[in-house]
Amino acid sequence: MKSQITFVLISLCMLPIFFVLADSRSFSIDYKNNCFLKDGKPFQYISGSIHYSRIPREYWKDRLLKMYMTGLNAIQVYVPWNFHETVQGLFNFAGDRDLEYFLNLANQTGLLVILRPGPYICAEWEMGGLPAWLLQKPNIILRSADTDFLQAASDWLAELLRRMRPWLYQNGGNIISVQVENEYGSYFACDYNYMRHLHTLFRVFLGEDVILFTTDGNTDKEMNCGTLEGLYATIDFGTDTNITTAFIRQRRFEPKGPLVNSEFYTGWLDHWGDKHASVDTGKVSKMLGEMLSMGASVNMYMFEGGTNFGYWNGADHDTRFRSVVTSYDYNAPLSEAGDPTDKLLAIRDVIKNFRDIPVGPMPPATPKLAYGFVTLHKVGNISSLLDTLSPQGPVRSRYPLTFEEIKQYYGFMLYRTTLPRNVPEPTPLISPLNGIHDRAYVSVNGVYQGIMERDTALVMNVTGCQGDQLDILVENMGRVNFGSYINDNKGLLGNLILGNDVLTDWSIYPLDIDTAVANGWLQSAPSGPGMEAGDGPMIYSGTLKPNGLAWDTFVKLNGWTKGQVWINGVNLGRYWPQRGPQQTLYVPGPYLSATRPNNITVLELERAPSHNRILFMDRPQLDNTGQKT
Repeated sequence: MKSQITFVLISLCMLPIFFVLADSRSFSIDYKNNCFLKDGKPFQYISGSIHYSRIPREYWKDRLLKMYMTGLNAIQVYVPWNFHETVQGLFNFAGDRDLEYFLNLANQTGLLVILRPGPYICAEWEMGGLPAWLLQKPNIILRSADTDFLQAASDWLAELLRRMRPWLYQNGGNIISVQVENEYGSYFACDYNYMRHLHTLFRVFLGEDVILFTTDGNTDKEMNCGTLEGLYATIDFGTDTNITTAFIRQRRFEPKGPLVNSEFYTGWLDHWGDKHASVDTGKVSKMLGEMLSMGASVNMYMFEGGTNFGYWNGADHDTRFRSVVTSYDYNAPLSEAGDPTDKLLAIRDVIKNFRDIPVGPMPPATPKLAYGFVTLHKVGNISSLLDTLSPQGPVRSRYPLTFEEIKQYYGFMLYRTTLPRNVPEPTPLISPLNGIHDRAYVSVNGVYQGIMERDTALVMNVTGCQGDQLDILVENMGRVNFGSYINDNKGLLGNLILGNDVLTDWSIYPLDIDTAVANGWLQSAPSGPGMEAGDGPMIYSGTLKPNGLAWDTFVKLNGWTKGQVWINGVNLGRYWPQRGPQQTLYVPGPYLSATRPNNITVLELERAPSHNRILFMDRPQLDNTGQKT
């Protein structure tokens, strides 16, 4: 610990010095009058959560302006560590990751910022924002004083907080408070040494004046493990909670100071197979008014949810693994596409009773367009495209290796071996230790056999002859982001057994589908031999012809089973209409070209429809109703 603090202090010496302090700029807590003070005057924030990592950069200003025009005076922002440090030691703050540009837009719009830099964020985001490369240390204890975790987290926070210091309110920026960790009381470790280390780290890099706080769920256990002396304790709860009871609990841990609900839930998330979640607008507006009447500061989670583009969705694991859907619409006041909803208008009517609403019209919804049907053609099955998808070739191992051991953290890997003997009769292929993480697509000699799935389908029957090629394509469906199972390795985590034989001598192909798509390699690739169209993992491509407009749209894959969609090289995320509830994927207008053909790539993992068509609509469908198209 001492050496790590020394590292932090040395790093601090390299910080640029910002002399933008003004005596009139301060943000603090008035413990005598139980309120925040902004520039010495009582202040109540009315905030909403927005995640820049789930919204195209081109739309950041639009969303922030809509939040401001609703009457919010602050936003709450998570910083996903794995979004900025996908490779250890290489930090990316450019393009859609340009956090400082986002903060500047918020500042220009007139919004203060409540920053939540983690290092863990939950957020239904892949591994709760923790980088998967941490799992290369097989025994690492995440979110603890474990030496390996603490060093990695300290390196990240040194980089991030150095950038954030000039954005603090007292330094001329708009960050009024900073959360340390996130809902730590929900985690099994309850490691106060870890929290103390983070507290010291934040103070070293951000100074003594900024408000540091914690957020925890509405139980004594969570508040006990998640709070720490010197960090202001706040609470989170939704419309199913008694306000008085919740704030009494906060008062037990923070007897003086402002009442704060750091996550007032305006909606909820969806998992694949769930019914689409919603929270009643009347309950949200009524409860918001009651909390504001008590003088509480409130952050609404979410105000706009956005989209889990690419592979960024998280997952839960209570009794079984449940992956979060691509849409993070959250039934929030601003829709996934940033459109004002009736819930937003009801919330604005409440806020009018407590502060002046900015004068002027609410910015309109972004224009939407139904581009119609596009017919795709088959490019080839995964096996026929391995030279393109895995140009470096396979890693050979006697026994299966995980994604993390091969440093393929997201997406897909193909595991290949041969049948050790003749199996003329259906013979069980078994994952005895529940080692399919998360979903496997099995074929023998190019003939698709079916799926194996974590927690639910650990056995399937196969037939074949000795020496036949067995291919198992494994999909990482997003790492667990909450609870005790966030050490969520992917791939084949243990041996597979065919009858009585342990399968060995694997060739393991890490698949870089995203690079192949981005470079256009799968647009021109010839249709390959092997499986018939519609059976097993297959690549399809096509083009959406330009019509002079690049407007938001929603793609529906009616009759398709499960897979991934790219447009112009951008990974839109996963589709799974058969399991639902989500039926369409959001396609932001900035991802389209108004003048050039828009390249579409689809990876269908199970079975495509005979018509091979997809439909671009002018509205989303986030539930399972009305599937006929």
